Amino acid sequence: MRILMIRHADPDYSIDSLTPEGWTQAQLLSKRLVKENIDDFYVSPLGRAKDTAAATLAALGKTAQEKAWLREFPAQLDITGSEFLMKTFPDTPLDESGQPRKSRHTWDMMPSMWMNDPDYYTPDGWRGLPVAQHSDMAQVYDRVCAGLDELLASYGYVRDGHLYRVAQGNEKTIAFVCHFGVMMVLLSHLWGVSPHLLQHYLCVLPTGVTELYSEEREKGTAVFRTTRIGDLSHTCTRKARRRHYPACSARCMKMRIRGTEVWH
Repeated sequence: MRILMIRHADPDYSIDSLTPEGWTQAQLLSKRLVKENIDDFYVSPLGRAKDTAAATLAALGKTAQEKAWLREFPAQLDITGSEFLMKTFPDTPLDESGQPRKSRHTWDMMPSMWMNDPDYYTPDGWRGLPVAQHSDMAQVYDRVCAGLDELLASYGYVRDGHLYRVAQGNEKTIAFVCHFGVMMVLLSHLWGVSPHLLQHYLCVLPTGVTELYSEEREKGTAVFRTTRIGDLSHTCTRKARRRHYPACSARCMKMRIRGTEVWH
C-alpha cells in the first residue's frame, strides 16, 4: 500500500483559499498527481486544501472524502498566566493589560525553551509538559491518530502496538491533501516519535508530496516506510523556476544571496 501526504498550495488565510501563486502550484501538482495512479483521495474540510485538490479531482473525474481529522492540527494553547509559556511564544500579541490576545498553535516554540528538555523527544513524554497541560493537544493528537488508524484498518492494516497487523494487504495508493501541522502528527504516529520533533525540525513547502509504502518484512506485520518528504519535483518547470514558493506554516528562513531572495 502507498500513502501520499500532500500539503495544500500557497494559502490566502484571510479567505481560506489560495493565492494566485497557489492556484498555479495546484495546477502543477495536478499534472503530477494524474500520473500517480491514486485510487482514493481524502481531503481536509478547509478551503485551501479542497481548492488544492480540485484541479486533480476534476482531471481524473474523481471525488474526495472529507475527513475532519485532516484539518490543520487544531489544538489550541492558552498561555495566559504562564510565565514559561509567555517566554516560549514571545511574539504573541498582548492586550492593554499584558494578556495574550489569542491562543497559539502548539508548535513554533523558541528553541531554547524546549530543545534541552528530554521529555519533548520521547513519544509520550511531551504529554506531561506545559504545552500539553495548557492545551487540548493530547486529546486532539489522539483523535487524529485514531482517525488514521480507523482508515488504515479499512484497507486491511490494523494497529497493534507500534506495528500494523496485516489483516488483508493491498496495493492501493491513497492520497491525503491536508496541512503541515497535521501531516507531522500523522508521521509521528506512523514513526513512533514525538510530534514536537517533526513540527520543529521538518519543513514541508506548499504542494510538497510525502510518500510512504507499507513494508512487510515479516509475514502479517507491516510498518510504513517513508521514501520522500515534501517532494517538489513537479514545480521544476522552466516557468516555475522563475518563481519562489515562500509560504509555509513551519518557520521558513528567508535568505539574501547576492541580492536575490530565496526561501528554505
